[in-house]
Amino acid sequence: MNIFRSLKYRNFKLFFYGQSISLMGTWMQKTAVAWLVYRLTGSAFLLGLVTFVSLIPSLILPPYAGSFIDRHDRFKTLVNTQIISMIQAFALAAMIYFKFYSITGIIFLSLVQGVVNAFDVTCRQSLMIDMVDDPADLPNAIALNSSMTNLARIVGPAIAGVVLSTLGEDFCFVSNFLSYIPVLICLYLMRINTSVTERPEKKIWVELREGFSYISSEKELSSLIVLLAISSMFVIPFNTLMPIFAKDLFHGTAKTFSLFESAIGLGALISAVYLANLKTSENLIKIAIVACLLFGAGILLLSLTRFLPASLFFMVLSGVGMMAQTSAINTYIQTHAAPNMRGRAISYYIMAYQGVIPVGSLLVGALAEVVGAKTTVAIEGIIGIVAAIGFVYYRVYVRGSGRLSLAGMRAK
Repeated sequence: MNIFRSLKYRNFKLFFYGQSISLMGTWMQKTAVAWLVYRLTGSAFLLGLVTFVSLIPSLILPPYAGSFIDRHDRFKTLVNTQIISMIQAFALAAMIYFKFYSITGIIFLSLVQGVVNAFDVTCRQSLMIDMVDDPADLPNAIALNSSMTNLARIVGPAIAGVVLSTLGEDFCFVSNFLSYIPVLICLYLMRINTSVTERPEKKIWVELREGFSYISSEKELSSLIVLLAISSMFVIPFNTLMPIFAKDLFHGTAKTFSLFESAIGLGALISAVYLANLKTSENLIKIAIVACLLFGAGILLLSLTRFLPASLFFMVLSGVGMMAQTSAINTYIQTHAAPNMRGRAISYYIMAYQGVIPVGSLLVGALAEVVGAKTTVAIEGIIGIVAAIGFVYYRVYVRGSGRLSLAGMRAK
C-alpha cells in the first residue's frame, strides 16, 4: 500500500515498531501524571506548571542540540537519550509505586525528561532522512512517524483511563519504564551509518549564530516557524485544561479524561493518514494554513458546548487541524533546509513547537484561574483563527505574492 511504503526500509521499520510501543507507554504516563497532579492539588496552575517544566528545555536547548547533533553521530546520540529516558521513567515509577506523592519530585523528574527530550526529538527528526534510502519517501516516513505518535495518543490514554480506575496509577508508570526495552532492542538491531560531519574548527556559538542567520534569511522557513510558535504559545496549550473539562465541567472520572485525550489523538491520526497518502509535497504551505484555521475553529466550538459527544467531536476536529499544521511545517522544513543546516533548522522547529508550549501552558493555566477554563479555550480558538488570517495577509501583501487564493499558496 502507498501509505506504508516507507516500511520497506529495514531501519525505518525497526524504528517504527520500537517507538510504537515506547510512545504508548509515554502517553499512559502523561495521562497518569496529569490526572494525579490535578487529583492531588485541584490546581489548574500546577497542571500548567508540570507541562511547563517538561517542555521549557525545548525552548532553550534546541539550537544548541541542533549544533551538537550536526557535530556528532546522531544514531549514538539517539541511543543514549533513550537509555537516560528509561532511567528517568524508572525513578518516577519507583516514586509512585512506593506512594511518595511529591509534586516537587514529579516536577523535577519532568524537568529531567524535558532536557533529554530537547536532544532526543531533534535527533530523531534529523535521523529520519538516514532511515529511508529514497529521499522521495521522506514525507511518507514523517507522516507515518506522526501516525505512530498519534495512534499511541489514542491507545495510551484509553488504556490509562481503564488502568487508573482498576489497577492504579503506579501500573501506568511501571508500564512506561518497561516500554523502553523494545525500543532499545530495535535500535540495537538497526544497521545505520550516519554521516558524521567533520568536527569544524568553529566554536559551537559561532555555529549557533550561523544557524540563526540561515533561518532568518530563508523567509519561507522563518515565517512558518513564526506561525507555529504563535500556535504553540496560544492555541496548542488548550489541552492542558482538559482534566478540568473532564472532571469539573462534565463531572467525569479518569475515563472521561482519557476520552478527551483519545479524541484529539484520533483526529491527529486521521490527519496523519491523509498526509501519508500525499504523493507530492507541493501543497504543504496551503495545508498548514487550512489546518491552522480548522484547529482554531475546533477548539472555539469546543468551548461553546456542554454536550459531551459534541465536545469529543470538536476534539477530533482540533486534532485534525493540530496534526496537519505541525506535520506539514515539519515536512516542509526537512525537505527544504540545506543538508548542512538540517539539524539546526529542525532545532528551531522543535523550539517553536515543543519549546513555546510550556510558556503557553503557564499562561493558559493562570488565565483559567481568573476567567475559567471555557473562556480561556474560546480565546485560544480565536487567536488560532486570527494567526492563520495574519499568515495569509503576510504572504499576500507583505511579501507581495499578489495571489489572494489559498490555491496559490504552494510551496516553492
